[in-house]
Amino acid sequence: MDFTITVIIIIITCIISFTAFSSEKIINDLIFWPPMIQEKKQFYRFITSGLIHADIPHLAFNMITLYFFGRLVEEYLFIPRIGKTGYLLFYIAGIIVSEIPSYIKHRNNYSYRSLGASGAVTAVLFSFILLAPWQTIYVFFLPVPAIIFAALYVGYSIYMDRKGGDNVNHSAHLWGAAWGVVFTLLMEPDIINRFIDQLMHPNF
Repeated sequence: MDFTITVIIIIITCIISFTAFSSEKIINDLIFWPPMIQEKKQFYRFITSGLIHADIPHLAFNMITLYFFGRLVEEYLFIPRIGKTGYLLFYIAGIIVSEIPSYIKHRNNYSYRSLGASGAVTAVLFSFILLAPWQTIYVFFLPVPAIIFAALYVGYSIYMDRKGGDNVNHSAHLWGAAWGVVFTLLMEPDIINRFIDQLMHPNF
C-alpha cells in the first residue's frame, strides 16, 4: 500500500475511532462540544472531533470516500502545487471550517455535540468534482456523474439542515463542500476554466 497522506489520515482516524467506540471518556474528551470551547477554550476539539465517529458505518462511509477520492486529488491536484503538507493542512482546515457555523450557533447549547470527518471528506470530494465533474461515482452502488451527485447532495443538505431532527450535522457538509471548492479555486484559479469546459462536453 502506498502510504500517501490520505492513507495515513485514514489509518490514524480508524485507530482513534475504534478506540473511542469502547470508551465514552475518549469520546467526551475529543467530541465537538461548543460550550467547552466557549468556556474552557478547548479549541483542540475543532480538530479531534474529526478523528472519532458514531459507529462503524459512519466511519466506513467517510474513510472509503476519502480513500477513493483523496488519493486522486492529493496526487494530481495538491502535491504538484502545495505539496503533501499543504494537502494535510487543507484537510485539517476542512474539519475546522465546516464546524465554525455550528460553533457560532450552538456555543451555549450544552446538549449539542458533533463528531466525524464528514466536513473534511466533503471538502476533498468537492475538490475532486471540480477536477472531474463527469466522473462516475457510486452512491450506494448506483453510478452517478459527480456533478449530478454534487447538485443533489447540496440540495439535500440544505433541506435537511433547515428541517433538522435527524442528529446529522448537515451544516458541516455544506461548509465542507464550500471550503473544498473555494480553496481549490484559490490554489488553482485556472481549474474553473477546465471545469466549465468539461461541463460543456459531457463524458460519461
